[in-house]
Amino acid sequence: MEAAGSFNGGKYDCLLFDLDDTLYPLSTGINIACRRKIEEYMLKYLNVEESEIPRICLDLYREYGTTMAGLKVLGYEFDNDEFHEYVHGSLPYETLKLDPVLRNLLLSTPQRKIVFTNSDRAHAVRVLKKLGLEDCFEGIICFETLNHPDDPLSKARIRCKPAIEAFEAAISIANLDPNRTIFFDDSTRNIASGKAAGLHTVIVGRSELIAGADYALRSIHNMKEALPEIWEPEPEKQKQQQQHDQTLQSTAVETAVRA
Repeated sequence: MEAAGSFNGGKYDCLLFDLDDTLYPLSTGINIACRRKIEEYMLKYLNVEESEIPRICLDLYREYGTTMAGLKVLGYEFDNDEFHEYVHGSLPYETLKLDPVLRNLLLSTPQRKIVFTNSDRAHAVRVLKKLGLEDCFEGIICFETLNHPDDPLSKARIRCKPAIEAFEAAISIANLDPNRTIFFDDSTRNIASGKAAGLHTVIVGRSELIAGADYALRSIHNMKEALPEIWEPEPEKQKQQQQHDQTLQSTAVETAVRA
């Protein structure tokens, strides 16, 4: 994934977005439905004691970033693609609606825009299409990006947020300058790791700052009000641009006079 061309000279070169519960609200029910499908998979295919599943599911999520990653650490063997197909195959995607407001916001920003999610690519693509945002992003860093099928380690362990290793991989894959990249996520742990990786950070879904967050957004739709600098060039860059424009104008006038 190569860096895009020049921008307006602002503070940021890239906007890095989490997907689920960040680009759309928690109220859609996707999160709850996903958790239920994971629990169902654990019972049906991994033979985990039914009464223990909710606790194990939550504990693994808290410890390893995703329940799936935790199950691998515990030694459970299963096919990654089959797991994703089962968990995401029947989610209530119909609750996701086209979001022209967010689309217009994203398209109005001059920076690179990349999705960074723990989910698999098929889920990410489907969500973006439902939201009408499929053409708003340069690329998607997802489960397959961080855990390549040809990597023998991916069968026994999973690399995912909030592990610093996952952030470092994303930064390398997308060729990002952390100091000029701003990261949006709804997870407090992911925000803390993003900050530790050197990124500017925005916690989404909250109106108050948390540890590690530079900004807080109640909704992703509040981007422009809370972060106007995304759309504004830095003063020095703006001054240079004005001088450049004046030079071009003077040259044009001089050329016209000589003509």
